[in-house]
Amino acid sequence: MRYRERAEQVKARAAALGFDACGVAAAGLVDPDDRLGAWLARGFHAGMKWMATSQDVRQDVRKKLPGARAVVVVARNYYAPRPGRQANSGRVSRYAWGRDYHRVIGRPLRALASYIRALEPGAEAYVSVDTGPVLERAWAARAGVGWVGKNGLAVRRDLGSWFFLGVVVTTVQLEPDSPAVDQCQDCRLCIDACPTGAIVEPRVIDANRCISYHTVENRDERPEALRAKFGDWVFGCDVCQEVCPWNQSVQVTTEHDFHPRPGCANPDLAGLAELNDAQFNSMFKGSVVRRAGIWGIRRNAGIAKENVCRTRDGRVHARTRRKKS
Repeated sequence: MRYRERAEQVKARAAALGFDACGVAAAGLVDPDDRLGAWLARGFHAGMKWMATSQDVRQDVRKKLPGARAVVVVARNYYAPRPGRQANSGRVSRYAWGRDYHRVIGRPLRALASYIRALEPGAEAYVSVDTGPVLERAWAARAGVGWVGKNGLAVRRDLGSWFFLGVVVTTVQLEPDSPAVDQCQDCRLCIDACPTGAIVEPRVIDANRCISYHTVENRDERPEALRAKFGDWVFGCDVCQEVCPWNQSVQVTTEHDFHPRPGCANPDLAGLAELNDAQFNSMFKGSVVRRAGIWGIRRNAGIAKENVCRTRDGRVHARTRRKKS
């Protein structure tokens, strides 16, 4: 009863701090089938070498925090409708429209960690918001916060996949929740919709083909064979989420910092391709888009501009042919 009451207190505190969901899992090996190891062996992590160097810690949080007994997982809705678009604009993934989510979620998550530490003398806690060696989505499934969808993202009935995850690993004993139940069933819309075929099988993503990887993490030139398939995306990609049935009726986030800043959801491609340092710093101050760097954004915008022009010209040619016939 004591551990159950503690868990309920933690969940109530998480709700008071603004989180939309909270669950608890027992600390331990989260990847007993070594799915991460198999993914790494196939080279699907592309240039993200840190995934391999931290493999053992990612699979067992007790190696990050010795004595860990519980993993608390929280979710925060970031969904907002995409603003109207102008001609020759690109697209930025929804999660990057507003203020950097690491900063927005980090403060209340640290407050939650402090609350958890106070539950037991000498207790310790480790906080991660998508930056530490933690398999957040696997822990979300284990804690009942959301199942892992076929696009590799955590999914909930009420929030779809439009939410951020935060994790607190702690030495405090808490009663765990039941794992989330997979609700994807035989749906494969996300797999079929991926422009580059990056979802090679359910829940297995090949970063070498992923638009999000190439527009955010890849510091080299993008593969020539895939450039035309990247469309007008200049940072991230939402295609697999936009087609998901669970994402069709999600409530708009109550967090103002996640709403789109002017010009950041559908930026002008010509302007992006010619940004100087001062303009880049001003436009993306406090934004996760800075992760790509000014060179990356210029590169992405240039490729997107080529794709938009190619698509537009193709439509013009098609109309012309129909008119002549």
